[in-house]
Amino acid sequence: MKKYIALLRGINVGGKNIVSMPILREAFEKAGFCDVSTYINSGNIFFSADDTAIEVLQSRCRQIITETFKLDVPVAVISPRALAAALNNAPEWWDKDKERKHNAIFIIPPASAEDIMEEVGEINHEYEQAGHHGQVVFWSAPLKFFAKTKWSKFVSAGTRSNITIRNANTTKKLLQISDETEAGEE
Repeated sequence: MKKYIALLRGINVGGKNIVSMPILREAFEKAGFCDVSTYINSGNIFFSADDTAIEVLQSRCRQIITETFKLDVPVAVISPRALAAALNNAPEWWDKDKERKHNAIFIIPPASAEDIMEEVGEINHEYEQAGHHGQVVFWSAPLKFFAKTKWSKFVSAGTRSNITIRNANTTKKLLQISDETEAGEE
């Protein structure tokens, strides 16, 4: 069995796409996943499964959500190892300045980080910074210019089913929880 993290897009936001974490955990367990747990109400699910292609796991997770909640919710799946690699290779400016908003944008295959960055286009470096490692785009912008950034406009379009976003604190906590669960099993 291998550990994974599923990141649901756009649930429990503004009273829309309501997903109960206890019911979600139970549904993942009934589907045969092991060591299932969640973190906060925004759809972060830790689970173990046979070593399977990420796209297959994404499809299974999405199917579980559709069957359980009657919602079509995009899902990114990442291994703790891939998340650690991304965070270890994050740009040096990411999550350093408290006057800036720092997000990790998880790309949902078959899209790639390169595809998404190309779609967003050239950024205005006065307002924002962006870089990526693997399927994670690291983005940062001053709070006072946040609404002027290309990435802000891109992600707020609401039609982006190939990304899901977590702030820097949540992203780091996901890795910490993954490390803690692996240490507890040794």
